[in-house]
Amino acid sequence: MTREDGSGTPGRDPQQLWLNHQQPQSQAQPRARRGRKPAFSREAITTAAVALADAEGLEAVTMRRVAAQVGAGVMSLYSYAPDKDTLLELMVDHVSGELTPSAALTGDWRTDLKTIAHLQRANMLRHPWLPTALSTRRSLGPNTLAFLEHALTALRPTGLDGAAKLEVFAQLTAFVAGHVTHELAQAAAAGSPDRAAAEARYLATVAADGHHPELAEALSAPARPLTPEATFTRFLNRLIDGLGTD
Repeated sequence: MTREDGSGTPGRDPQQLWLNHQQPQSQAQPRARRGRKPAFSREAITTAAVALADAEGLEAVTMRRVAAQVGAGVMSLYSYAPDKDTLLELMVDHVSGELTPSAALTGDWRTDLKTIAHLQRANMLRHPWLPTALSTRRSLGPNTLAFLEHALTALRPTGLDGAAKLEVFAQLTAFVAGHVTHELAQAAAAGSPDRAAAEARYLATVAADGHHPELAEALSAPARPLTPEATFTRFLNRLIDGLGTD
């Protein structure tokens, strides 16, 4: 229950975290001792934490390591992020700023949702720690809110009510996060070709034993493209095309 790891701490109130920070700097920034301007900012702290997580994973993100990255004393960081959970809030919203659509919505909600999902996947692949961070309930910072607004606008043609649209977006985000987690694990395992070959031989043996006819039929089907992008697109299409609007 230390400030260093943030466990057991409630974090900062969302209004204080996101809205009060938008006040003029004289009100929002902690006052430096003896009138000196702070040598770092909340943005710098967040950027350093994201870079650390990208390079070494979430476990490497401690207040001490981030302080070292920005050249500050660890205690001075607590004015900006009182615990690691608050720092994660800042990190998630920071990288959500990269979810910038390259084109306007088409008006075809299924097409637009698929574009949104591809944006999310690309962002999670750039920041492999993000699916884990999203597994815990987070408050919605300005960048996250902007992307949510974009997704809800994409869903307007469905005629779904507000609660249903929020559920669809949550379902889509959970799908992308789960798929990326699996995709990263598969990529890590790809470095063991002997294991993959052994698993293929095992499945072929099991399929030929006569006790698993459905599996045998599935394995005999024509192969499909197995690139990560193609696999994600197939799974995504099944999800989105199967969504109803009732």
